[in-house]
Amino acid sequence: MLETIESKVLGEAILPPEHLVMRAFTSDPKQIKVVLLGQDPYPTPGDAVGLAFAMGIIRRPPRSLKNIAKELRSDLGPQCVLDESSFDLARWSQQGVMLLNRALSTEAGKVSAHVGKDYGWQEFTLKSVERILENQPIVLMLWGRFAQSIVPEMHNFKYLARARIIESAHPSPLSASKGFFGSRPFSRTNSALQDIGLEQIDWTC
Repeated sequence: MLETIESKVLGEAILPPEHLVMRAFTSDPKQIKVVLLGQDPYPTPGDAVGLAFAMGIIRRPPRSLKNIAKELRSDLGPQCVLDESSFDLARWSQQGVMLLNRALSTEAGKVSAHVGKDYGWQEFTLKSVERILENQPIVLMLWGRFAQSIVPEMHNFKYLARARIIESAHPSPLSASKGFFGSRPFSRTNSALQDIGLEQIDWTC
């Protein structure tokens, strides 16, 4: 499957850089307890780092990331902040949060360039999440309609039965005020983790 995807998407203008495309899969899968699912990488060169919503060296953070920081403070209190000197979200990843987009690549300057079934990422990420659910219960944080589309794609009910699903609108400036702000995804996810007997996430970075 990956060979077919590579033949369609790889090129000089791919984002994130080729060596970071699969970064979300570098963590021990047995330690994953939350999959935070987004749409596709940031299209501005230098922003995407292979983890959904994360960003490397800060110039000016994308508005989606600023909206995430705003909702985090609103949800968990002013003491829960993201370090504005580095929005790489590595601390989330280290605690078992898989930061995954439905499409793992895009073209520079083009939003959703590799979104859609023709490219293969949608099937690949579906199979990846199903494989995780084969081995352990997890919380699915689904931000935006494209992330939420993974639910009806799961034809085997046993996968859905093992997932706790937390849905919110996408934190982009186009939709944050239509269901992301006020959705309290972080506290709801921690409550779901507690329900399935897993340690909660310290969302402060």
